[in-house]
Formats: sequence, C-alpha cells, structure tokens
Amino acid sequence: MAQQEDVFKKLVAHCKEYGFVFPSSEIYDGLGAVYDYGQNGVELKNNIKKYWWDSMVLLHENVVGIDAAIFMHPTTWKASGHVDAFNDPLIDNKDSKKRYRADVLIEDLLAKYDDKIEKEVEKAAKRFGESFDAALYRQTNPRVQEHQAKRDEIHARFVKALNDSDLAELKQIIVDYEVVCPISGTKNWTDVRQFNLMFSTEMGSTADGAMKIYLRPETAQGIFVNYLNVQKTGRMKIPFGIAQIGKAFRNEIVARQFIFRMREFEQMEMQFFVRPGTEMEWFKKWKETRLKWHKALGLGDHKYRFHDHDKLAHYANAATDIEFEMPFGFKEVEGIHSRTDFDLSSHEKYSGKSIKYFDPELNESYTPYVIETSIGVDRTFLSIMAASYTEEQLENGESRVVLKLPAVLAPIKLAVMPLVKKDGLPEKAREIMNSLKFDFKCQYDEKDSIGKRYRRQDAIGTPFCVTVDHDSLTDNTVTIRYRDTMQQERVPVEKLHEIIAQKVSMKELFKKIVE
Repeated sequence: MAQQEDVFKKLVAHCKEYGFVFPSSEIYDGLGAVYDYGQNGVELKNNIKKYWWDSMVLLHENVVGIDAAIFMHPTTWKASGHVDAFNDPLIDNKDSKKRYRADVLIEDLLAKYDDKIEKEVEKAAKRFGESFDAALYRQTNPRVQEHQAKRDEIHARFVKALNDSDLAELKQIIVDYEVVCPISGTKNWTDVRQFNLMFSTEMGSTADGAMKIYLRPETAQGIFVNYLNVQKTGRMKIPFGIAQIGKAFRNEIVARQFIFRMREFEQMEMQFFVRPGTEMEWFKKWKETRLKWHKALGLGDHKYRFHDHDKLAHYANAATDIEFEMPFGFKEVEGIHSRTDFDLSSHEKYSGKSIKYFDPELNESYTPYVIETSIGVDRTFLSIMAASYTEEQLENGESRVVLKLPAVLAPIKLAVMPLVKKDGLPEKAREIMNSLKFDFKCQYDEKDSIGKRYRRQDAIGTPFCVTVDHDSLTDNTVTIRYRDTMQQERVPVEKLHEIIAQKVSMKELFKKIVE
C-alpha cells in the first residue's frame, strides 16, 4: 500500500509539473479541495467530455443534450430532497481536531478485513502451488472464516445504521471496533452529527428582498424540470434520454485524495425516461453500455468492477457503481441508478403543475420512471491519469516517465521536431505541422537534444513524434516515433495524416461500445 501511495504522490507532482492540474489560487496558498486544469489538463478533460457526449448523442438517436443553469429556484432543492436529506454523517477526533465521515471510517474498517482475508488466501496459494483451491480455502480455513464472520457482523450493523439514519449506532460501531484516528492514533471521538453539503448564496439586491438560493449539488434536477420541454419541442417518444455536462458544488468537509473529491467538480449525467415497469431491463442495459464505454479505453478490464449499494438513496429502487482501481483502492467513478418516478412526482407536487407524459401508444398519461447514469469528469480524469502513469527502466540503463494515455484522449496528438535549427529543417517542420493542425492538436518543438524532446513528449503522453532531418528535404519522408514502444519508422509525409487519424479516431472506440 505504501508503494501505491508513493505512486500517487508522484502522479500529483507530475500533474502539476507538466501542466495538467494546479492547486487553485496557489499564489494565495490555495483553496482546499479546489483545483485548476492546466494547458494539458484542459485538453485531456475536453477529450473525455467529447468521448462521453458523442457516445450518448451520436450513438443513440433517442438521447439529446441540454445545458441547464447552475442556479435554480430554491423550491427545486426542497422537492429533490436535498434541503432535508443531503447530509454527511461527520465525526471529530478530539485530539487531532480532524473531522471524518463516519461512514468512510467504517468502510475503511471493512476494507481492512477484506485485506486480511486476501493476504491469508495469497499466502496459502504460494504454499500449495497449482493444486490450490481458493474457493474451498475461503470456506474451510478457520482464520479466513473468523475474519469473514467479523466483517459480516460489522457490515450488517453498518447497513442497518445507514438505512435507519442511526447516528448513535454509527458511533458505536467506531467505538466497538476501536477505530483510531489516522493522525492522532487515538479513539477519542465526538458524537456523529449530520452536515448539509449544499452551498447557499443570495439572489436579489436588498438584504430584506434577497432570496436564498443554492449552488446546484448535482446537474440532474436541471434535466428533470426541463424534461417535458425537451420531449414536446423535440417530439421525443419514450424511452428517451437527456444528457448534460456541467459544474456541481458540494461543501465537502472531508475533501481529499487530490481531484477525487472536490468542492467544485464537473458531472456528465444522462437521465433516461422509461415506461414504469420496464425500468429494470433498462437499468441492466445501461449498466452494460456504460461499462463497455469505460473498457473501450483499454486501461485494463480487471481495473473495473460493479459495486451494488448497501444503502439505496431515498429515490432509488436499484443502484450500482462502476468502480475503478485507483492507487488508493477501488473507488466509484460512475453511478447507475433506477430513480423510479421520485423526482418527477416530487416536482409535480411542489410546483403544482402537471408534468405527466402522454403515451400515444397506450393512449394514457403517466409519470415516467428514470434510469440515471452519472459520471464524474474529474474522477474519470484521475482514473485515466493513474492507469497511464508509468515509470520504465530502459535497456541502456536510463529510465523514463511516460503517460500511456489512450491516443484518442491525449492532449497533444503529435509533436513535430526539426533535427537541428538550421538548413531549412524548421521551415519543413512548420510546413508539415501547418498541414496537420486542422485535424490534430500538434506541438512544434525545436529546443534541446532530440532525446530530451522525446522524454518531454512521453511525460505529457503524446502518442506520435515526427522528426524532420536532412533526408526529409530530398525524399519527403520523416521518422515517426511511437510513444509506447519507442519504435521508429520512416514514412512519407503524405502518409502521416492517415497513420495518425486511424489511431486517434473515436470511431474505433464507439464501435466497441455498440458491438
């Protein structure tokens, strides 16, 4: 684990050094859990958003997009349950004065038991070799069974406490299992209390005439209050979906792990409206489609898993997360929820307006059910960076840091480099770059030795480097270097467009999703 933490620290440093992510307002010592995306980060982020957006609105003719405002009428958040129920259970350690989410402390405790079980199984696997039956060992080994029984006992209490909103029991679990503060190492805990995560502000010019409004904690409600506008103006028939990318804001008390949990973040959400009674088949279908979207990036299928929710939100009848193996364990990057008709019914009740859908096939009106897919842009960014960051020892004794980003998402697709800064090579390199820049984000680089330039491009994940040398002037060929293998190939200049286009086209990814 310590080694993974080292990798994570290096990744955070790399993000800053190479223009991916900077701490916000750093010259003023920063602002907790707020980050800015640098020149390479914004390109990667935009490419992730394009990949998601196009996979929704190009591949599904019944999915369209909107862009709703961040500010909404305050009653929206009453109707959605956020005013009353958008809380985190927090607990303080009296010695370190640090604040934690009680549920996260208990989840970490459960993860420790999982680790103990896995270590026992790994040790036995080494001891018994090929004849080892892991499933049988888990069922019969007394130590494994003891750990499993303890884990099951904690888990059962935890789920009950969450579903009953029993804060005293959450604290009792922390006390009973002697959970210590990671900073002070003591068990000196306060009671658990609820904390609402919404940021509020005021709209209006006078103090007495101002209306209290909120920064949206999710983008979904902008879709729900507009769904009938979209349906009618777009002549949409159920089932149909509405996609949106936008900022959301949560006053996270325990914001940590770099851009994994931030106070200002970006979501990509699609709400899919279905006929009541069909929601479970659509839930299953969207689970499969979304997992294919992630796996198509080629970061490693084993790095993803589904995690069904222990506690369903007040609006859901089914919920699962797609988790990705980050350097700090498997963590949620996307949630898929069957939200029933909770949101639409609630908005109808609070607004006093009918927002039922008239189904021409059934010749009746009803409130649609909703399947939600909600993915964090920043978490996706972090998962892609974590999976791509590689330190390699080379045969000549040197080492290199390379970001093995999926070529379609890489901030810079191509670096064009004249071998030397004279003899007409820079002019030839510029000519090549000018012919390619309409289709690909290119970078011109003539400073330092060619080796140093390659390393620089490796570090920002550029999939192709093209070197222009003296022969290029006579035979119109160049050397193209491939990032991951470092192989070099001599190709005609007119072939460059075709070679690059094939590797950086999202079309190939989309084909994997719709297979």
